[in-house]
Amino acid sequence: MISITDFEKRVLYEDNHIIIVNKNPGEIVQADKTGDSTLMDTVKAYLKEKYQKPGNVFLGLPHRLDRPTSGIVVLAKTDKALSRLNDMFRTGKVDKIYWAVTDRPLPEEKGTLVHYLYRDAQKNKSFAYPSPRVRGHRESELQEARLEYETLARSDRYTLLKIRLLTGRHHQIRAQLAACNVHIKGDLKYGFPRSNPDGGICLHSREVSFVHPVSGKDICVTAPLPSDRIWTFFSL
Repeated sequence: MISITDFEKRVLYEDNHIIIVNKNPGEIVQADKTGDSTLMDTVKAYLKEKYQKPGNVFLGLPHRLDRPTSGIVVLAKTDKALSRLNDMFRTGKVDKIYWAVTDRPLPEEKGTLVHYLYRDAQKNKSFAYPSPRVRGHRESELQEARLEYETLARSDRYTLLKIRLLTGRHHQIRAQLAACNVHIKGDLKYGFPRSNPDGGICLHSREVSFVHPVSGKDICVTAPLPSDRIWTFFSL
């Protein structure tokens, strides 16, 4: 049985149609070949226990968040909300802000990165190129990826970036930064030399803003930062 009191600390917003929760680094959102317990399962158990629901609990997932990434996950509690949120995420009607701790700064304090991403499904990795014309790949295999960034803070060893996604591609932020020789702390897959103790990476889905798919009211949610020491340093 799930502790309602404990999990409520991770619920950032909830109404009859949607629930928004703060995902832990290393937590998997939906089932995969590992068989590990999922965030979807936890939220379903929370809803079932809190509202004493009989039978199965409906819960829809209109977007994805990589396992090592922390932060905001938007979930749908009704079919109506799910279908509309699916369309909103697909058409870019959800504003998504991430924070990332990297091993070095980008050349400019703020700017826009544009790349063309190839997804290698076998390696579960994306590769970012400056042009859609890449030897060995058809142009149709590459998707344009765009993001805006701003440098928020620096330490002797790390840089804190604020990133607004303009497109939603597989591992987009991780791949685009790696293409600039900038690596997210803990992200072994994309070139950082050491893992984080919690198995996550220092990429956090910090804020989402959108028009509620049913009520039409403006929703803006901010997720607290993880308790990792580096986040604590930058949040002071």
